[in-house]
Amino acid sequence: MQSEACYIGLMSGTSMDGIDAALVSFPDQGLKLHATHSVPYPHDLRERLHRLSQNQGGPDEIGEMDHQLGVLFGEAAQRVMEAGNLTSSEIAAIGSHGQTIRHQPRGQCSFSLQLGDPNIIVEQTGIATIADFRRRDMAAGGEGAPLVPAFHRAFFGKSGENRCIVNIGGIANISWLPGDDPDQASGFDTGPGNALMDAWCHHHTGRHYDENGRLAQEGEINEDLLEDMLSDGYFAQAAPKSTGKEKFNLAWIQTVLSRHPELSMADVQRTLLQLTVTTIAQQLDELPAEMVYLCGGGVRNPELVAALTQACPRHQIASTDALGMDPQWVEATAFGWLARQTLNANTGNLPKVTGARGKRILGAIYQP
Repeated sequence: MQSEACYIGLMSGTSMDGIDAALVSFPDQGLKLHATHSVPYPHDLRERLHRLSQNQGGPDEIGEMDHQLGVLFGEAAQRVMEAGNLTSSEIAAIGSHGQTIRHQPRGQCSFSLQLGDPNIIVEQTGIATIADFRRRDMAAGGEGAPLVPAFHRAFFGKSGENRCIVNIGGIANISWLPGDDPDQASGFDTGPGNALMDAWCHHHTGRHYDENGRLAQEGEINEDLLEDMLSDGYFAQAAPKSTGKEKFNLAWIQTVLSRHPELSMADVQRTLLQLTVTTIAQQLDELPAEMVYLCGGGVRNPELVAALTQACPRHQIASTDALGMDPQWVEATAFGWLARQTLNANTGNLPKVTGARGKRILGAIYQP
């Protein structure tokens, strides 16, 4: 039996490649990662999710996916418990982000929709499950995203040192952690992380991502294409702001490319990589951070990391490994922490990040 309560965080991001599960505890205001496990999505399920994210599918398919993902999220929780040699009685709660298929944070009827039925997770595990983290923040006038900056502030902030955490998933986001005033922590989605690179690579090669940035290495940056992409209004939009694959997707690429015919596949891939780099670097340039720490799947793309490092000469750039946390598990761990916050009736959002009217307890608790 663990001396402190343990939590499971379940996360699947905008890359839609599978589920990350982290078994964590928080002794003495610190953090201990006990075990991890990943469940890749089957190919057909992944393709269906991509279609749903592009508004291709009706209520029957949404319901079926909600059920299937609930089963997979429950299995991920069971596997990570086995990896940590713990039983359900030793887990205080599960925090399940679910799989986002639509995120529309602006407009009169804003919403964010995640699939992965938490009722099924509870039935499979017998553990209280907290889900639907985003919509309470949105009901309070916020964007419901990004939610990880509150976790970043709690565990990566350091007095006397200005830091930025850059999460490069399908969408990239920045957390600004000033060393002199933690209450001024902020964050937002910068735009595409891996989403556009993945979409272009998959469309032309059948591979879900550009492993090690090899396709991008074969190409050159097309400055006219890059400038056209950077003219998208999202990049000039003031924070709070968040986005997703509803906007940055293959159709977005093809619309811009219609104005730039006869570019090679590799040149487009390299330019998409530079779009991610430039939109992150432009925001970092406005922040007086001594250190920048990277996490998310983009850390595994050496071409991307090298280009970002070159674009940010006045920043020291490392991965969150330097802070004691594997960059792959930061987001899953964050949702274990958010589950703890909710279970203990503590708030989980940062209004300065999301634009909500105030701090809120996030999510709904599904009891066993």
